[in-house]
Amino acid sequence: MLRKSLVVIVSGLLLVNIYGCFALLAGGAAGAGTAVWLSEKLTQQVNAPFERTVSASKSALASLRLEVTKETIEDGNAQIMSKYTDGKTIWIDIHRVTLSSSKIEVRVGAMGGDKAAAEKILKEITRRL
Repeated sequence: MLRKSLVVIVSGLLLVNIYGCFALLAGGAAGAGTAVWLSEKLTQQVNAPFERTVSASKSALASLRLEVTKETIEDGNAQIMSKYTDGKTIWIDIHRVTLSSSKIEVRVGAMGGDKAAAEKILKEITRRL
């Protein structure tokens, strides 16, 4: 019984360790300019200053004929909200990483997230950077 318990505990620790390595790899991929789908949002780090990234995000929404419904900017963080053509809410979160880089997070829809729509919006944002 003790041996089985020990195997279960060690297996659990190994699983947590493997998951942590996956998250680290995913974060590294995001830093390299590759978009990563985590927690129902698309995340990508870009080599563009925070202010330019915010401007590119609003321009991308306008090019897709999506109106900004709410915008909050403070201390190197911004959230831009809009509505997608099917009525789903769009959240674009932008975080200053350094003076010359930013992290963009795009989520479309509250439940499940619409990855295809998020990819379309992120692609438009990165085209403008």
